Amino acid sequence: MNPPLKKQISSRLNFQSPGHQDYRVQSSFLGLRQSEIEAYELILKFIEQENMSKMDKLRFLRAVETLSSAVHTQANGCMNDYYPQTILAKKIETLILEESTASLDSNILQQAMLCTVALSQVNPPFNLSQKLDMVNASISIMFSLPLILPSVDRREGANLYIQTSQALDDMLQALVMEDMNPSMLILQKFLEAILPWVTLSEKEYEQTRALGAMSRLLRFICNFSELLHMSLFSISGTLMGILGLLCVHSNRDVSSEASEALHYLFKILVLQRSVKPKIETILKDLQKHFRGQLLFSMQDLTLFFKKYLTPSERADVIIVIIESMTSANLQDIRAASKVLKVLVKHSIPEIGKVSEIVRYICYHMNHVTDTTALNSMKKIFLLLAQSYTDEVILTLFKIEDRSQKGVRQPWKILASFPKGFELILGHLMQRLKPHPTPVEEELGRRPELSPLIATRAIHELLLEPSRRLEVQTFFSSLFLALLFRVSFLVFEGREETLENQPYETEWVNPIRSLVVKNCWHNRPIFSLLIRSLQDPDCASHVTALVLLAELLQCQDVISSVDDIATHVLASWFKREELATVKALLQVTEIFAKHKNMLRRLRILQPHVLNCCYSPDPDVAMETFLTLQRLLQDLKWQHSSSFLTQLAFMLPTFFEAESEPLRLKAFQVYASLLTMTKRNVLLLPLRYQLLNLIVPLVLHMKDQNTEVGQICQFSLCKTATILGWSRLRVVFASEDVFTILRALLQQEPNKGPWFLKQCVILFKSPQAPLRQIAVWFAGQIIQVLSQEDMDGIEDEYSSLRLMERDPDPMVSCLTRQTLYVLEAKDKLLLDQTYTSCLCWRRPRRS
Repeated sequence: MNPPLKKQISSRLNFQSPGHQDYRVQSSFLGLRQSEIEAYELILKFIEQENMSKMDKLRFLRAVETLSSAVHTQANGCMNDYYPQTILAKKIETLILEESTASLDSNILQQAMLCTVALSQVNPPFNLSQKLDMVNASISIMFSLPLILPSVDRREGANLYIQTSQALDDMLQALVMEDMNPSMLILQKFLEAILPWVTLSEKEYEQTRALGAMSRLLRFICNFSELLHMSLFSISGTLMGILGLLCVHSNRDVSSEASEALHYLFKILVLQRSVKPKIETILKDLQKHFRGQLLFSMQDLTLFFKKYLTPSERADVIIVIIESMTSANLQDIRAASKVLKVLVKHSIPEIGKVSEIVRYICYHMNHVTDTTALNSMKKIFLLLAQSYTDEVILTLFKIEDRSQKGVRQPWKILASFPKGFELILGHLMQRLKPHPTPVEEELGRRPELSPLIATRAIHELLLEPSRRLEVQTFFSSLFLALLFRVSFLVFEGREETLENQPYETEWVNPIRSLVVKNCWHNRPIFSLLIRSLQDPDCASHVTALVLLAELLQCQDVISSVDDIATHVLASWFKREELATVKALLQVTEIFAKHKNMLRRLRILQPHVLNCCYSPDPDVAMETFLTLQRLLQDLKWQHSSSFLTQLAFMLPTFFEAESEPLRLKAFQVYASLLTMTKRNVLLLPLRYQLLNLIVPLVLHMKDQNTEVGQICQFSLCKTATILGWSRLRVVFASEDVFTILRALLQQEPNKGPWFLKQCVILFKSPQAPLRQIAVWFAGQIIQVLSQEDMDGIEDEYSSLRLMERDPDPMVSCLTRQTLYVLEAKDKLLLDQTYTSCLCWRRPRRS
């Protein structure tokens, strides 16, 4: 390697020397010694000369060194007071580049580098650009010199080379300093200038020279406890990767110099990144392996890779190794595979630049022919995919989208290892869940897959036929996760659709197919649904319940339902959301159709009844519709408790202001009576039937004519159940007053009971019903015995309050009724002095 630096730098040289006379006049006032004045004179003489002889070059360089020493001894000395430092530096650089790379036959190069050292010690200091120019010029000549083989006749040449090499080290060490400490930023620039001679040169002696210079420079850095700009030193990983590979180089000199350079790099990292109490111990252990066997070097490399590098630096190591795998040199490929195998043998630590690594692998994988290298590349790719699934998947899709064609090879790798496939698939399934409210990504936070990208990745993996067995293992959870995702996409932002038609959409068809085919996956899927519903914060609970209701159509699934699963389902009734309740009510209906599920049905029944009281009218209506269907499947023999509770609950809704709800309550009651036979008429039910006779009669005049018809039907059924044959004929009449008179005539002993039922109707929102209730109450009170009259103080008080009814006809009828009753009291008072009514009821004023 011989970078063409001579022409580049020479073309930039444009000496603008000030007049000799100006500097001669100035020098006489600076108090220089004679030798220093002579040196100054030589500088002025040779500064603009070209094609200088070797002797003149040496005289010029010694003159610059002498003048630099003089300035250095001055308290506030500055080279610019004598001659511009930049012009002197350019002249020295030019002299270096004029040296031949064919042989080293003079000490001009050595003297130029030593001169540079002297000039670097005075003000003004070299800037970074000047330092890099000097270093690039020197190493381009020094490293390009032909190999000097040891022999007697070449002893002088070898000694000269050694002295020149030492001068290069001195110059590098001098220029790397900033004030009193090394600058790691400058060191990085120097190493970046030297590294191409290591990585690009095909001559092993050039590599050895470059590695030696790096090693000695790093060793020099180790002498300082304080390093400037350490945080800006960003090539630790790249260096470690390059040096680590060269440690296994076939050439002994190359591997030895690389091992030594790597040792000093480790030492710098220990000094700068270890806790002080542990530094001494670590350095002692490191020193034991210095220039040791390859095994120890690899052990140290693994240790420092995991403990002393940052994630980004580790990525640099891996990138260097992967780049080496793409080399045409089989030796480099094998070395890279060996080092990579050692680094990731047990586990992979945190890695940065994952996307960059993945891109590099994908772009170069098809060009790697060595089987060992290809397997190593696949392994690191799979390890990255397992540890950083999101970043790897995102990168693959970015590559695919940019190339506008499928990239199958990486997906084949991901599917090629069973355990890795399972880990990645499991991770992707987790990403299918909708994310919470998105927040801005934190600085440095790793990217996450969106559910959509996760779905796309799963599709790519499923295209690989090699993992069918693992897919079967994951089928239930994967199928369910994808179905959840489908339902989310269908109903996102359209909740009303899910509430109104949760079962009549195509997204449910996959689960229906499983039910129809009676697949063995149904029970595992059911278990997963129950498990997801055990989380009270399950975001997809409606979808889970809808799917679960579909699965319960399968006999194997319904037979596997236990008390735990039923209690999980029952807990969701608390949500009182229409879509949720709909699904749960469907489950309840399914339970009712199976005799073996009656015990579990009893767990749900109280929650169903509670839904009737929901403040959401849609929920309440849906519950009544379900109750009506339930009565078609339930039998008194097995569900007497629930049916009795239902009979006592329904009257609460007979006076509902909502006509649909009121109508549905009467319809459910009529259905209940239809399935009731006299042989199941136990005391609580008989009591409730009698308790609802008056409301049924009065609601024959309900403003909803359909309610009136249902009430008449219910009265006839009640009469049949109670064995009231005469009243059954009367109930068929449409005249309410005739029915009430006949009822009171046949059952006079139940007058107080009928009166209590009338009082309840005093609160009816319908004025016609309140009017009939007041009339019937008056009729009852008139026929009550003296004994019964003693117990109706509350009912009588309620009747008096009806005088204030907002409806004028009701209030007027109330006053007339009270007038008749008080007249009757007065008549009884005249006949009997012990009338209880005289002192119990206040007279009308």
